[in-house]
Amino acid sequence: MTRSGAVTFDVVIVGGGPVGLVTALLLARFGVSSAVLEAADGRAAAGSRAICFQRDVLDVFGRVGCGDALVARGVTWTTGRTYYRGTELFSVSFPEPDEGATPPWINISQAEVERRLCGLVAAEPLIDLRYGHRVVGLEQDGGGVEAIVDGRGRVRAAYAVGADGAHSDVRRLLGIGFPGRSFADRFLICDVRAELPFPRERRFHFDPVWNPGRQVLVHPCPDSVWRIDQQVPDGFDLDAERASGALDARIRRIVGDVPYEIVWTTAYRFHQRCAETFRAGRAFLAGDAAHVFAPFGARGLNSGVQDAENLAWKLAFVLRHGAPGRLLGSYDAERRAAALENLRVTGRTMEFLVPRTPEQRARRVAALERALHDPDARAEIDSGRLAEPYRYADSPLTTPSGPSGPFLPGALCPDVRAPWAANRCGCGGCSARAWCC
Repeated sequence: MTRSGAVTFDVVIVGGGPVGLVTALLLARFGVSSAVLEAADGRAAAGSRAICFQRDVLDVFGRVGCGDALVARGVTWTTGRTYYRGTELFSVSFPEPDEGATPPWINISQAEVERRLCGLVAAEPLIDLRYGHRVVGLEQDGGGVEAIVDGRGRVRAAYAVGADGAHSDVRRLLGIGFPGRSFADRFLICDVRAELPFPRERRFHFDPVWNPGRQVLVHPCPDSVWRIDQQVPDGFDLDAERASGALDARIRRIVGDVPYEIVWTTAYRFHQRCAETFRAGRAFLAGDAAHVFAPFGARGLNSGVQDAENLAWKLAFVLRHGAPGRLLGSYDAERRAAALENLRVTGRTMEFLVPRTPEQRARRVAALERALHDPDARAEIDSGRLAEPYRYADSPLTTPSGPSGPFLPGALCPDVRAPWAANRCGCGGCSARAWCC
């Protein structure tokens, strides 16, 4: 096929992870076809990876067809507690959801989310998911984009979306920079299955006796699995610790003498980066291809799904509803601003969690010590600011108006009851977001 050939798909999506799959499913709701090109030969089964999903992202999953199933399967939690050397400093609580309402947070593995999304994709005739398709070239002209696939020819579409992760081929092919920084400090994730007497809460420990001078985060997951995420010393060697029994000792300090099974382990470092632009002509970046954050605060995959939703409806309105092409420029304006805010928040968190200078470390210790007896000092403690939807106050689509009470221009509209809905569709009342209202 030549560069001037006919468009085969409306959108070509590079990357078959959750962000790419959600983008494709959202496009299909608008009747927009897509090819999803995944470099791997199949779906990787190992590793839970991301586990925390917030309310507005669960709503997106609901719109593509799996929200209720994920909520029913996941662990709902409404309280996060922060400790210093065994003493609780403070807690943050969210209201318990009403029956049938979307909870504020659930914990469920990214792997299970991907499986459910793949099932929906397989049943959608407007989506063509292709494994073993690594994109090695990307060409654009006035009528479309061509993805050149290693050994498999070309795929032409009107637009392209790079959702192919932190080491994005699409970002590299577009020549988009990815500035930021990496942290040398190492962390260890152990997902263990055990019957533990812990509550279904997020629990963050500064300097516990079983990991002195460092921190540990514990999260509940389905099937009696617990995510233990802890800072480890420089030079940590996971294989060596497993062989010597040191890994078992680490886990025993938290779970005690109860039987346990290791479900998954990984050691990692943090990176904080943001692409210089999220758009180059007819090609866009989303998810980790556009930004990576330290995970404390659950801003990674949640933000990626928000990218997908933001971009999908704009592409659909341009392709199917006659919207002007300049609408697509608002994607970069909105989602890059959200990414920069996430970087600001997670950057401050990492300065507190892993101080880079003696002065930062001294401030951290002083703040933790003061917080033991001074409630006002607890505002200085940063164990990860939980993610929330970004307000597009400066978006080109946001029109400021007069006093608007709780409904701020550019902000996510809160759910309210709409008693007049029965006059529209006979349903007896529903969320203000419902299309029928």
